[in-house]
Amino acid sequence: MAEAGTGFLEQLKSCIVWSWTYLWTVWFFIVLFLVYILRVPLKINDNLSTVSMFLNTLTPKFYVALTGTSSLISGLILIFEWWYFRKYGTSFIEQVSVSHLRPLLGGVDNNSSNSSNSSNGDSDSNRQSVSECKVWRNPLNLFRGAEYNRYTWVTGREPLTYYDMNLSAQDHQTFFTCDSDHLRPADAIMQKAWRERNPQARISAAHEALEINECATAYILLAEEEATTIAEAEKLFKQALKAGDGCYRRSQQLQHHGSQYEAQHRRDTNVLVYIKRRLAMCARRLGRTREAVKMMRDLMKEFPLLSMFNIHENLLEALLELQAYADVQAVLAKYDDISLPKSATICYTAALLKARAVSDKFSPEAASRRGLSTAEMNAVEAIHRAVEFNPHVPKYLLEMKSLILPPEHILKRGDSEAIAYAFFHLAHWKRVEGALNLLHCTWEGTFRMIPYPLEKGHLFYPYPICTETADRELLPSFHEVSVYPKKELPFFILFTAGLCSFTAMLALLTHQFPELMGVFAKAFLSTLFAPLNFVMEKVESILPSSLWHQLTRI
Repeated sequence: MAEAGTGFLEQLKSCIVWSWTYLWTVWFFIVLFLVYILRVPLKINDNLSTVSMFLNTLTPKFYVALTGTSSLISGLILIFEWWYFRKYGTSFIEQVSVSHLRPLLGGVDNNSSNSSNSSNGDSDSNRQSVSECKVWRNPLNLFRGAEYNRYTWVTGREPLTYYDMNLSAQDHQTFFTCDSDHLRPADAIMQKAWRERNPQARISAAHEALEINECATAYILLAEEEATTIAEAEKLFKQALKAGDGCYRRSQQLQHHGSQYEAQHRRDTNVLVYIKRRLAMCARRLGRTREAVKMMRDLMKEFPLLSMFNIHENLLEALLELQAYADVQAVLAKYDDISLPKSATICYTAALLKARAVSDKFSPEAASRRGLSTAEMNAVEAIHRAVEFNPHVPKYLLEMKSLILPPEHILKRGDSEAIAYAFFHLAHWKRVEGALNLLHCTWEGTFRMIPYPLEKGHLFYPYPICTETADRELLPSFHEVSVYPKKELPFFILFTAGLCSFTAMLALLTHQFPELMGVFAKAFLSTLFAPLNFVMEKVESILPSSLWHQLTRI
């Protein structure tokens, strides 16, 4: 019995909510009609006459005080709203409306849907850890001597920031040095060279190390910073490979003899992997794409555990150049996994493959008439997934924003990652007929799907709010950093600002021109109530006088 009563109350509540949601205009007119009918018993005319007499006795000073007080109150609300927005990123009034009033009116709480719709399967602890902005080595970073320096020579601009180059120096010290380097003179010199800020001093130290011994890391430094062409860099990397392979084999035999030898073997492994990867990238730059793909595949088979280098992203880009889309799908099936971290390359390549199946025949007009097919829906969902992961990429792919040279480090989901991806993959999107058109028609729909506020996320963990600060340090000053989500001023802050300005203006005009403002107020009120008076006159003329008399006596 109690369950039946509860069900009836819930049904009644839902009916009331539905009626208030869709029939509020009918409710409004019914209330107006009842008030008009009951104007005699309620003595509305007498009360209005009393109020009008009271208003006529008021002096202009009262209106000045009233508008001034209203301006003060709205100004205080504006100050409080602005402070709350600066501190918490949202409007207080809007937050109260969404959190407390919307559920009463039948709204849906986005928190529950957000938690249930997370399809990436990350745990709560993982979400907290990835929310911090972590900088990653760019898998597709250019060669400093052959590419970055040439850009500086031509344009006079520095494409790399000091922060970015300092991160690279830290990477070099981590990967290319170990505690036992002081036992080998050439490695001891290179240990100091990686910490040197002056490029010429680093190059001189590398030459000095090569005079002592065939040092693989010295060849690496010269290939990265002294070589002015990719061909020269490849030649130096081949010499580095010969020296690095010998060191790797020797340390491999001694790695179990103690912690010192184990550290040397780890360093030699990092050096060898780095050399082979850069040789594959040289082959890719010089147009030998199939050779580069083979080198990358062999490297991934030989060192399957070194996922920190993200070699699969280089492989995906090379396979897209060969238009080997089946091989690209096979690589994605392995690395686009729930337990693995995502990247713009993973998400947007998956979207490109699904868009490729439908983009050549896609038409927004035809889709609006007949609806989206299953394949088109999958492509749109893949684009939405990619855009939510990194919302900066589409503007570069659609050439709505100019590209620059990618930095040596990127921030995942940031503008730096978008530049690094679009710099190499824009040609692949252009090659697929209609892919950019499909992206153009659908990418902005992502922002309508993400629950409010934008930081909550939908398919991925919440978007980090610290990306702007990190990207500004990674990207050069001449580049306008893309910001998402932009914290646009909420409606209530704009409303209170307008209300404050309007009431302040009224107070000033009433103080300066009291008689003119009085005439203006009366004219405004008469104009405002003119439609209502017209409707009432029509109602009185249509309804029979006897019926109208009986209704007024109720």
